[in-house]
Amino acid sequence: MSLADPSQDSPLLESVLTCPYCGYAKQEIMPTDACQFYYECTGCKALLRPHPGDCCVFCSFGTVKCPPVQAQSGCCG
Repeated sequence: MSLADPSQDSPLLESVLTCPYCGYAKQEIMPTDACQFYYECTGCKALLRPHPGDCCVFCSFGTVKCPPVQAQSGCCG
């Protein structure tokens, strides 16, 4: 079940983060009011940080970009 209906032009709030080290994937709910710079992998406990040029871990490792990027309003500038 998705938390947002894409037909209403609302941002999607769920994204599956995949660890680049162990491959563990977990569905998470993205914050709408802040960037998430760090994420601890549940599988291997690695601390994930965004790639250079990305604003958050969802933009680097998620299946869906963060809500501000989805809205094309920039993120956490």
